[in-house]
Amino acid sequence: MEHFTGRQKIQILLSFPVIIASLGYFVDIYDLLLFGIVRIQSLNDLGLDADKVGTTIINCQMIGMVLGGILWGIFGDKKGRLSVLFGSILVYSLANIACGFLPQINFMDKATAYALLRFIAGIGLAGELGAGITLVSETLPKELRAIGCSIVAGFGVLGAVVAQFTVELAGSWTTAYIIGGALGLVLLVLRISVAESGMFESVKENTNIKRGDFLAFFTTKKLFVKYLKCVLIGVPIWYCIGILVFMANQFAPEMGISSINPGKAIMWTYISTSVGDFSCGFVSHALRSRKKTILYMLLFTLVGVGLLLFSGNKTENMYYFYCGWIGLGCGFWAMFVTVSAEQFGTNMRSTATTSVPNMVRGSVPVMLVAFDYLKLSQTIIISAALIGAVAFGFGIYATLTIKETHDTNLDYVE
Repeated sequence: MEHFTGRQKIQILLSFPVIIASLGYFVDIYDLLLFGIVRIQSLNDLGLDADKVGTTIINCQMIGMVLGGILWGIFGDKKGRLSVLFGSILVYSLANIACGFLPQINFMDKATAYALLRFIAGIGLAGELGAGITLVSETLPKELRAIGCSIVAGFGVLGAVVAQFTVELAGSWTTAYIIGGALGLVLLVLRISVAESGMFESVKENTNIKRGDFLAFFTTKKLFVKYLKCVLIGVPIWYCIGILVFMANQFAPEMGISSINPGKAIMWTYISTSVGDFSCGFVSHALRSRKKTILYMLLFTLVGVGLLLFSGNKTENMYYFYCGWIGLGCGFWAMFVTVSAEQFGTNMRSTATTSVPNMVRGSVPVMLVAFDYLKLSQTIIISAALIGAVAFGFGIYATLTIKETHDTNLDYVE
């Protein structure tokens, strides 16, 4: 194991790839969660039903992310990690700017236009985290890889907090969309000086190595099992965000709360998630285990979910408190994506790392459909609990059975 001085560690962890990936994920999260924050306000202003149309638009964005995760992942292994970082941010920045002009769009139905733009934004948003984590994982030494990825995610998730404050300070959801798109375009200029991954360049020179073969995850048993476990580890995170946080206002009547602001629920969740993501890499480094770190955080989150759903009536602030608890536990997002990067060789790494988190996000429409179906015969709390039991059950199983990758050398191919 290579040893570094304190000064060397700081220089490595604050290197340009880490900084640029952190800023990129910050803008990505800002734009990703902005619709969840302005969902009710924007749809009411457009004369649309916030609950019915809102679910459809969230689903369109998440489906776009599944498609984008596959496309950008393959592109990252075939053309390079930087190509994804440039292309994805351009797509979602322009889509978000266009969302800011939705009130002026009169050539098509508002709901259709909103859903289409969020679908396009979803495609773009899908590439940012996977490409950034892949680049950082391949650039940093293995001893500091987890901490570097935690810095990227820990800083990045603060984009949700800034999005909430931007909406409040700007007083306009259209302005918030335009600001988010403009931030992306500014970051696009800063990325010009970032260097490509050396591992990828070495593999790229060997024309005999097949790169970016997404179908191999489903035609090769060994790869399929690893890929599926990676996805299942992350599903509990987006169960919490997609149902308990995004749909927070729906839980208010059964919990004796007059109203819950989903935007504030998102903000408090991601403030805590930032703390979790920052600390997760250090905990993993201390425990010398990715699996133990993720398992402990899954169990911590599960306790928070149980208390949120079954501890009786609450105040609005108590709901936000439990959102903070759950957000802290869900702070293993960076670790989960890092594990996905570490499970696969250089020729498949971008495809896996970019598509896996978006497959997780793509589980949200499935969970929302199940949630709406269960609500026909069950209470909202029981409906959420049943879906949560499935999500956490599979997540814990996958965590216990996946290969440990702490200190794994990533310079290999499948």
